[in-house]
Amino acid sequence: MFTLDRSAAAPLFRQLSDALRRDIEQGKLGIGSRVPSVRLMAQQCGISLITVVNAYNRLVAEGYLQPRRASGYYVSQPSRSMPPPAFQASMAGVAVDSEWLVSHVFADASSLLMPGCGWLPEGWLEGEQIRHALSTLARKSAGSMVRYGNPYGYQPLRKALQVALHARAIELDPEQIILTQGASQALNLCARLFLKPGDTVLVDDPMYANLIALLRTGGYRVIGVPRTLNGPDCAQLELLAASHRPRAFFTNTSLQNPTGTSTSIASAHRILRAAENFDFRIVEDDIFADLQPQQGISLAALDQLNRVTYIGSLSKSISPSLRVGFIAAGSQLARELAQKKMLEGLTSCEISEKLASIILTEGRHRLSIERLRGRCEQAQRSVAAGLENCGLQLFHRPSAGMFLWARFAAGIDTVQVAQQAADQALLLAPGKLFETGDAPSPWLRFNVAHSDHAQVYRFLERIAAGKA
Repeated sequence: MFTLDRSAAAPLFRQLSDALRRDIEQGKLGIGSRVPSVRLMAQQCGISLITVVNAYNRLVAEGYLQPRRASGYYVSQPSRSMPPPAFQASMAGVAVDSEWLVSHVFADASSLLMPGCGWLPEGWLEGEQIRHALSTLARKSAGSMVRYGNPYGYQPLRKALQVALHARAIELDPEQIILTQGASQALNLCARLFLKPGDTVLVDDPMYANLIALLRTGGYRVIGVPRTLNGPDCAQLELLAASHRPRAFFTNTSLQNPTGTSTSIASAHRILRAAENFDFRIVEDDIFADLQPQQGISLAALDQLNRVTYIGSLSKSISPSLRVGFIAAGSQLARELAQKKMLEGLTSCEISEKLASIILTEGRHRLSIERLRGRCEQAQRSVAAGLENCGLQLFHRPSAGMFLWARFAAGIDTVQVAQQAADQALLLAPGKLFETGDAPSPWLRFNVAHSDHAQVYRFLERIAAGKA
């Protein structure tokens, strides 16, 4: 018989499953032995039948128990999977390229310092909001949890996003918003709708590494538009558009990844004129807009979704695990995007969308965003100073957002630097991953939320001094 504590925070079914698991791992319950029946265990522990069933089912899912029809539950040998080799204490010999980054950077990397990663620390996000939303959602009808969602996405969330976009001066109806599984799916849907293999597409240079890899995998010809402190280099944009007649231009407007720059109003107007003159579409990836202290410039607001298709995400401000992004587009284009979404992956996850809707419509979310902005601003100041003290040169010193773009002196290839860092359990993001050219790059992208660490600075100092 197991002793369960009704006053403990852990639910009874979890206490029971944990106790049984310990007995199995310690050999007190041998492989192949039968555990007490559900009814007998319930009587011995003074708990309900459903509590025992939940505990047993948890152990079945973990591989510790095996159910046998009309016989009961028997102890089985749980599988012992090894941790992924890419994230052991040393990553000696890894090839740090875009394929490696996409394949491995999102795995469990608790043994690494990750100044090159692309997300915020768990402690910076409001996990309690998600717990509250889960609790709220659990009290709703079970029938709403087991159906396909709307092709456009959960309507209450689209209405909440309509209000949020209205505050950014983007006027639209909820039917012009398509919810996606993160901004990555949104970018992919736009690429596949607007482009066909062999088409030329322009992107910021440097640009979000996964987007460059996605476009190249799709068979599109990717040409970079140099990024300046005021956004894309508009003179180069016009020259490239005249020479190559692109079908689309993908750009970050606010707190760009990786440079941290934002597009000025003058640059925004010039970009829109170029799109009109050279007949290309603009995909505005604005997933960092929530981190702006003041309302930033939006191409979609200036254009009102004529040539501009707008992409946003809740993954940065709520949680990356929810995987909720969205596309805002003109009415006809929204219908085409919703159809493309259904053909390629059916509906997005309505449970995640409901959780995001609950969080977004509660007053505490606004306060959590303000706290998040403040932490990013403080980290920007600290990490910018730390990198400069190490001998690196900053491309731009933003006051907000997640990223800094910094370089070593000429002649240092940061792909090689990143491979040396991997030997010391540091994950860096070399500039070549974000650039469209083939030349070695002296640049690195730093996530300020993960970079303010003595071990990071010591390594960078050695590289800058030529001692590594």
